[in-house]
Amino acid sequence: MAIKIKSSDEIAKMRVAGRLAAQVLEMIEPYVQPGITTEELNQICHNYIVNVQKAIPAPLNYRGFPKSICTSVNEVVCHGIPSSSQKLKNSDIINVDVTVIKDGYHGDTSKMFFVGKPANNDKDKRALKLMRITQECMYRGIQQAKPGNSLNDIAKEIAALASANKYTIVHEYCGHGIGAEFHEDPQVLHYVTEENNIQLQPGMIFTIEPMINAGNRHIKLKKDNWTVVTKDGQLSAQWEHTILITQNGNEVLTKREEEQSLT
Repeated sequence: MAIKIKSSDEIAKMRVAGRLAAQVLEMIEPYVQPGITTEELNQICHNYIVNVQKAIPAPLNYRGFPKSICTSVNEVVCHGIPSSSQKLKNSDIINVDVTVIKDGYHGDTSKMFFVGKPANNDKDKRALKLMRITQECMYRGIQQAKPGNSLNDIAKEIAALASANKYTIVHEYCGHGIGAEFHEDPQVLHYVTEENNIQLQPGMIFTIEPMINAGNRHIKLKKDNWTVVTKDGQLSAQWEHTILITQNGNEVLTKREEEQSLT
């Protein structure tokens, strides 16, 4: 495994790419409403990245992926393909996953949105709780991202909170190193394993992006060879940030304005 320690110049470029990716999520939020299609969300994000940010949407044509963002709705775990036939409706939950390339470097982040106004019923309360706990799993993982700790310290925190809420963690997909390449070493697993026992060093940059299921952890790949769904059809949620390990802790390169309390 060849983990790249980023230079100060690379880190500066990653800060720019991370900030741009965060701004895409801030920009798209008011558009995530009942009645809009996921393809319309894709087009709005694409136009913003290309025309306003003068950047490149990394997913487009990456290993054949046909769109500029991923939109994963309800039981879709990750890599949902935006579609003109998929209209959002009240009480849907959607993950919008954005990766921007600027000056050759990547910023990767995702956020969950609840569509419409939540009703005062168990279904919507369960969806909101899954979203909230999954975000908190990510934040607790981020708190452990510091020199001297290992990737397993991140995974332990994520797994403990998910388990305490009777949720399960998807094993087949994980976070990853990132820089000039979209996906670099190390793999950042969100559950404890021997191969995850990698010591964190300043200059490492990687994503933390737990995928948490309301039901069991098992998944299946749809016939489009991209869309991953829960096998039992229950809801799944995911949040993602790109993290830089610093001398004293970490820096969240993709934090949004609403998250200024993050390091």
